[in-house]
Amino acid sequence: MEIKVPILIAFHRHIYDRDWHFTCGTKEYKVLMDQFHHVSAAFQQLEKGYQETIEDITKRMGAGMAKFISKEVEMVDDYDEYCHFAAGLVGLGLSKLLLTSGLEILTPDWKQISNSTGLFLQKTNIIKDYLEDVNEIPKPRMFWPREIWGKYVNKLEDLKNEENSIKAVQCLNEMVTNALTHVEDCLKYMAGLRDPAIFKSCAIPQIVAFGTLALCYKNVQVFRGVVKLRRGLIAKVIDRTKTMDDVYGAFYDFSCMLKTKVEKNDPNAMKTLKRLEAIERVCRENGGDLHKRKSYVNGETQSMALFIVMLVPLLAILVFVYLKHTN
Repeated sequence: MEIKVPILIAFHRHIYDRDWHFTCGTKEYKVLMDQFHHVSAAFQQLEKGYQETIEDITKRMGAGMAKFISKEVEMVDDYDEYCHFAAGLVGLGLSKLLLTSGLEILTPDWKQISNSTGLFLQKTNIIKDYLEDVNEIPKPRMFWPREIWGKYVNKLEDLKNEENSIKAVQCLNEMVTNALTHVEDCLKYMAGLRDPAIFKSCAIPQIVAFGTLALCYKNVQVFRGVVKLRRGLIAKVIDRTKTMDDVYGAFYDFSCMLKTKVEKNDPNAMKTLKRLEAIERVCRENGGDLHKRKSYVNGETQSMALFIVMLVPLLAILVFVYLKHTN
């Protein structure tokens, strides 16, 4: 802590110093910090307006990260604050850079919805990375708020124990439901973007995040291993995402997928369904005829069904041949 806090607080000044570097981390993080002069050199080639925005966001983010080195995420408000420092500020910074460039015009509520886009991505990562974070060496990274997980277990790491599977999934579902509060803001933010390249670079991560949440919901595998969308589905998202109607369609698909997994006996079922219905209403009201477009989810389901139909006869033949030879 004695080393990290001063560096974080002063980091916005280090980006002006081409000679500054700091050896820490492993793999690509170590390379980045060892060769930080490349970052500084690129930064100093930017126009002053861009530099001022980056410096401001870096200063605020560094102070926030320093704060949470010693502060635990106890309440949901702490959780929102941490995610703001970690990613919400990135959303705000990107919006200011786009405004400075003249490529985009921001709405009056741009600060709130920009923050929401960052919080939504960060919360998705925190949810899906539970096992990696809780197993971190030498010390676990605890980002799930005690206000939520404390309802289900005594210690956050207890969620990964098999005997706590039912409680763990209920806790997971509440975490997903919390993340859903940001979706309407995210949709509003994307709907306001004008430049096609900027729109696509923003929309694809948001769709993948929502799809990941739908996959994580009621999925005990979050506490056992890795949960992520298939590469083929991500490729489909990248290929199809061209307009806001595509975004509404994707969010509608994943919302419907998530809704089918909600069980009435889940403690947060009513709250989850209410959030999903609000998301689907926005998609229906703004996304044109959603039923005329190709579905992300149905396509995946049909492909899996076809695979199973082809696999079963093949396995039967293999078993028959094996038994014939052994006899």
